[in-house]
Amino acid sequence: MEKYTVTGMSCAACVSRVEKAVNALDGVEKCTVNLLTNSMSVFGSAKSEDIIKAVKDAGYGASKKGEKQENAGDELENKEMPRLIKRLISSIAVLLLLMYVSMGYVMWNFPLPKFFENNQIAVGLLQMIFSGILLIINQKFFVNGFKGLIKGAPNMDTLVALGSGVSYVYSVVCLFLMTKGHHLLHDLYFESAGMILVLITVGKALESYSKGKTTNALRALMALKPKTATVIINGKEAEISADELKKGDTFIVKSGGDIPVDAIITEGECAVNEAALNGESMPVDKTVGDRVYAGTVAYSGYIVCEAQTDSEGTVLSEIIRTVSESASSKAPIARIADKVSGVFVPIVMGIALVTFIIWIMVGVGFGYALARGISVLVISCPCALGLATPVAIMVGNGVGARRGILFKNATALENAGKASIVILDKTGTITCGEPLVTDIMPFGISEVQLMEYAYSLEKKSEHPLAQAIVKKGDTMGLAPIEVQDFQVLSGSGVSGSIKGDRIVGGSYKHVSAIVKDARRELFEKLSKEGKTPLFFAKDESLIGVIAVRDEIKDDSREAISELKAMGLKTVMLTGDNENSARAIGNIVGIDQIVSDVMPKDKENVVNEFKKDGKVIMVGDGINDAPALVSADIGIAIGKGTQIAIDSAEIVLVKGSLKGVSQAIKLSRGTIRNIRQNLFWAFIYNIIGIPLAAGAFIALWGWELNPMFGALAMSLSSFCVVTNALRLNLIKLSEEKKEMFGKKKEAGVILSVEGMMCQHCEARVKKTVEAIEGVTEAVPNHKKNTVTVFGTCDIQAVKEAIAKEGYIVK
Repeated sequence: MEKYTVTGMSCAACVSRVEKAVNALDGVEKCTVNLLTNSMSVFGSAKSEDIIKAVKDAGYGASKKGEKQENAGDELENKEMPRLIKRLISSIAVLLLLMYVSMGYVMWNFPLPKFFENNQIAVGLLQMIFSGILLIINQKFFVNGFKGLIKGAPNMDTLVALGSGVSYVYSVVCLFLMTKGHHLLHDLYFESAGMILVLITVGKALESYSKGKTTNALRALMALKPKTATVIINGKEAEISADELKKGDTFIVKSGGDIPVDAIITEGECAVNEAALNGESMPVDKTVGDRVYAGTVAYSGYIVCEAQTDSEGTVLSEIIRTVSESASSKAPIARIADKVSGVFVPIVMGIALVTFIIWIMVGVGFGYALARGISVLVISCPCALGLATPVAIMVGNGVGARRGILFKNATALENAGKASIVILDKTGTITCGEPLVTDIMPFGISEVQLMEYAYSLEKKSEHPLAQAIVKKGDTMGLAPIEVQDFQVLSGSGVSGSIKGDRIVGGSYKHVSAIVKDARRELFEKLSKEGKTPLFFAKDESLIGVIAVRDEIKDDSREAISELKAMGLKTVMLTGDNENSARAIGNIVGIDQIVSDVMPKDKENVVNEFKKDGKVIMVGDGINDAPALVSADIGIAIGKGTQIAIDSAEIVLVKGSLKGVSQAIKLSRGTIRNIRQNLFWAFIYNIIGIPLAAGAFIALWGWELNPMFGALAMSLSSFCVVTNALRLNLIKLSEEKKEMFGKKKEAGVILSVEGMMCQHCEARVKKTVEAIEGVTEAVPNHKKNTVTVFGTCDIQAVKEAIAKEGYIVK
């Protein structure tokens, strides 16, 4: 994909014209143009020179965008606003003089020098001069408008130029007729010609200001990119540009310094604020071997780091690229506006001409008929149609980025809100993805012997459950025994020869087919406890069971509850046996469980659910990638594998499951906003054009002065952009905003020992929240804490917890 900057566009008709010109080129697969950012994305093999030439032949300017993202920040800078303000101030100053003469003197006898008394031609000439100055100040409308007309691509500027220009030319003709004795001073439209231009410029200034606000989030992201880095050269500290850093370079970061690129700490330790990436304001302690990220801030300490990327390969740079590309892409809902925009301006010009002819045929004066035609030209607004979708997409993407939700394209932002089913992979999505050994049950051998066999065998496997056994073996100080003929049985287990004996490890289903007594009752008991039992056999005899449990994420239960409250069906997908899966499913409150699913079958399960509605698949692992691609919308947990992230259309940077419901709410809010914008853009033109043409004069006597038509046009785009900015106020969760919200009330933290799992947490939570005055209790068995919110007797809380068999310190 190549990106270009396009200049000279003023409305949706321009967008349609540029897209049509570029799409006609050989080698162009797809071209999308964004009026908001004046950018164009071209997919295919066409040459840049041919693309730029096609745009120029269509009457616009084009240039290829630079590779560096610093330029992107410059491109988003609202350069048009200062020019518009200068033009507007000059225009208003001249307009006041024009209105003083045309309205003040002619209608209300405001004083003028004696030379102008009873000298209508002089008064008319003065109006012509002031109006002419306004036309020169606002010549951009005429240059762009008539250029588009000559190229056969009329646009919004064409409508403004025709409306103002025809008023001016008609008034000049009347002025010449006055030299022959005609009293036509009240038939001059010089003030309309000038007022139209000034009011449209007012609207353009308001629109430009509001459009600048829509890109605030993207500009804020770009501002996070560090500009400099500190390196050691010849034993001395030196400051260089962050762009000069390459992978493998060494740099230092002091307290309060920005980390310039993604890196690994090689020396020292510090606390790092990673709020820029994940919204978490609490600093994270980092030490040797830990990874740090560009854009984050070292709060305390001193670290020496080895760069893992250059400045363009960082996580922050990838986020900026994703948000920028998504904001520049088009949502399917925009197709209606695109189709209308392509023919809108020619149709309006035709309606204006027909209006003028009809009023002439009715028998009214030439000036009156002309005023009706001009009103039609200046009230019509193709610009609102062109902005209805991209401004909402831009703001929606910005809101998502601030929350750690990255939409890779506008289609994902639109379709996420249409889903009716959410399928959640269990490991790493609902659970932490870091299983731990909970039980070691040997049969006929010692615990150490069982662990030696299991440790040696599983050390060659990359499965998460295998890693739990390896981690346990490491803590026990075991040394691996040589394994020969090692085999991985996909989704079932592993096998190999140790000291001449054939050792098999894996699921109950797999091992029970090998040994006679696989102890099914033990399998069912452990499974009901939410554990995954791994069975080990030696030469067809069961030698032991090692139970592993993957802890549920702290927010999974609440996140799934939010999804269900939104009317979504929740499904858990797992390779675990039914009992283990049901134990987890009951804790988090999932609607449906699909267990015993082989990794290769996940895609098939997703396709089956797609028959019942649009499906969102949420996963984090390599084996989730096919299912993520197959689903209508794939959502990857940001802390998952790169393959899963690449396969998904939405990425949750924070890794919290709550991001799923927030992404759906944001999608629904954005599409609702786009529909409101499109409704306003269409209804404005549907009502405004007949009103300007005089269709309601006979019925209700409604008549529109061209100046008021211009005012309505100038405000229509402003209203669309302002409505899109309301998305910044969307409420995505009941919690405080991660980055900018108010802090939650302080709670009392109790140290409680004895909690072992989520079941213990649920028991303590229920007990404490039953006490009068407690608004919420948040147990955490990993940290051995219970945080109590509300106004209550803490001693009563301690006693209640102690009665449940836990130790309160």
